[in-house]
Amino acid sequence: MRLKSNILKLALFATGLSGIVAEYILSTLATYFLGDSVFQWTMIISVMLFSMGLGSRLSKYFTTDLLKKFIIIEFSLSLLTSFSSLLAYSAAAYTVYTGLIIYTLSIIIGLMIGMEIPLVVRLNNEFESLKVNISSVLENDYYGSLLGGMFFAFIGLPYLGLTYTPFVLGSINFVVAFFLLIILWEHLGNNIRVQLGAGSGVVTLLLITGVLVAKPIIMFGEQHRYKDKVVFSKQSKYQKIVITQWKDDYWLFINGNQQLSTVDEALYHEPMVHPVMSLSKKPKDVLILGGGDGCAAREVLKYPSVKGIKLVDLDPVMTDLANEHPMLINLNNGSLMHPKVEVINQDAYIFLEQNQGYYDVIIIDLPDPKTIEIGRLYSHEFYQLCKKRLRPHGLIVSQAGSPYYAWRAFQCVDTTMQSAGFTTVPLHNQVITLGEWGWIIGAKGISREDLLVILRGLNFDQIQTKWINHQAMTLITSFGKDFFNYSKDPIEVNTIHNPVLYKYYLKGKWDLY
Repeated sequence: MRLKSNILKLALFATGLSGIVAEYILSTLATYFLGDSVFQWTMIISVMLFSMGLGSRLSKYFTTDLLKKFIIIEFSLSLLTSFSSLLAYSAAAYTVYTGLIIYTLSIIIGLMIGMEIPLVVRLNNEFESLKVNISSVLENDYYGSLLGGMFFAFIGLPYLGLTYTPFVLGSINFVVAFFLLIILWEHLGNNIRVQLGAGSGVVTLLLITGVLVAKPIIMFGEQHRYKDKVVFSKQSKYQKIVITQWKDDYWLFINGNQQLSTVDEALYHEPMVHPVMSLSKKPKDVLILGGGDGCAAREVLKYPSVKGIKLVDLDPVMTDLANEHPMLINLNNGSLMHPKVEVINQDAYIFLEQNQGYYDVIIIDLPDPKTIEIGRLYSHEFYQLCKKRLRPHGLIVSQAGSPYYAWRAFQCVDTTMQSAGFTTVPLHNQVITLGEWGWIIGAKGISREDLLVILRGLNFDQIQTKWINHQAMTLITSFGKDFFNYSKDPIEVNTIHNPVLYKYYLKGKWDLY
């Protein structure tokens, strides 16, 4: 009896592990396909917890053959969780209702997970007293959840990705069901043995088939998200990195959003780097936050006065790719391998809090602030940290999204940088593959009018560039009249405790993009 009780608890430990990972997989899928990670994680986990509660309620209607029903639930969970990614990617290839598929899976999987604990409690009831039974069953489920979270964070997502992690998860449910079937065989009737034995064979065959076809199906679904051929795709611990190719040109995407194109990346990187570098008199120390593709570092290295560049990018997969992929090496001229460049894989905010160095120029080349977690890297507090790390005449520039597709977000970056004590001047340029894009330059101890005059007087005769020149400075510093009525629509400062920027960004006119 003791052995049977321990087997049931071990089963619940395993299902607790697989259950929490199922929530994380579906939340990650929702973020990748639907965007806004905080919202998607919140909603997926909330929906699944609600469904678990509903599943727990429905389990009271199971009155007979509880072991059989528990094993059937485990077999079903094994298939649903294993094929969750394949279903999502297949849906993305053929329909616009990918979100509906993901949330439907969340509800069904949540219902089944919710049935597990009540069924195990009732099965274990004959082996232990109620108080011991309840506490031990819940204890094992929660312990399994901790191990599941650690598995997903440190092994599943970074190494197995969304292709094979679901199959590892599904296999856990299958192994639980299979061992319960073998060990508790004597408690089952002949008909049930035949049914469950046949079911285990079918599930085994489906899981093996799924593992074999998973990668091509995922790549097929991935390919349909992009108009050009996918030549590289990898899920890192932090993001999905994709490179596509059309003829001799390449595009780099992170989480489905274009980061650069070899067609016109100079139209993005030159306006971001050269005005602020030329404003600084003989800059020696430069800090690049983001810029893991190495293109910003390539432009900074054109200044002989630069003695050292620290490039802080969270994702080592991205910076390694910039050092290893032939396209990126050719594009960035091997900049991240240059002896003047030090690559640091760390969160930019944490780096600024811990770093004691001082810089002449800080270049912020981070992803668009479409989520709360990225929005903190465009916050008042973040810019204050930048200001502390700048020398007395130091300068800062930040990519700020589109001044036309998301003008409120663009203005919010400007307003927030001013709130941290910077004099600012916005810049913009037409990037062929991105549309109209913008940056904000920040300086200390100078008026906006004087800063603008100096910027328009810059020339780059001593620097080898593809596009930017003296004439371009009048273009990129001019915006025309107040077309969007900035002054009539007050913009709030983006702070960590009042993260308004990502809301402005998401409410932009991206349907015109």
